[in-house]
Amino acid sequence: MASESARLLFAILTFKGALTNTGNQLDLALSGRGWFQVTGADGSTLFTRAGSFNTNANGQIVTTDGLVVNPAMTIPTNAVSVTVNQSGQVSVTLANQTAPQQIGQITLANFANDAGLLPLGGNLYQQTDASGAPVTGLPGDPGFAVISQGYLESSNVDPVKEITDLISAQRAYEMNSKVIQAASDMASTVSKNLG
Repeated sequence: MASESARLLFAILTFKGALTNTGNQLDLALSGRGWFQVTGADGSTLFTRAGSFNTNANGQIVTTDGLVVNPAMTIPTNAVSVTVNQSGQVSVTLANQTAPQQIGQITLANFANDAGLLPLGGNLYQQTDASGAPVTGLPGDPGFAVISQGYLESSNVDPVKEITDLISAQRAYEMNSKVIQAASDMASTVSKNLG
């Protein structure tokens, strides 16, 4: 049962989800290894592959749950467009200006063992001893994903197949438990009759 859960987590973390065009300038997809960094409610750094970002009341780039993308960047209220290139440079074009201005740089984190991350729910993960410490770098650097603006990464898991496999594994586990219990009962009966 535990190995089935580990296989499912590994499938989720293999980063092979197709990219879906959304046209939203703050939707960012990663192609390759890497995690966006966000600041949790307690101030800790959390990690996500979900790049469906927007802005909060202060203009900061945040997740759908309101967690600030790390490093923090603020989009001016008079910005008419936001551009994020494959290397993670974030630029805005302001009203009445033609030249874009860079407002920040997205950095990504990688881990020696992605499967060792602790899932917190809501597409958020936390580092553990098993994952190792994060190694940060710029998108497009060797070993780091590139960013595709206006896209989101689709799920790389077929939920129906995975649920079916999980149910099959659970049934096999239950049957094996019953066989072991029956063997134990028979051994107990034989030892009582012999004794």
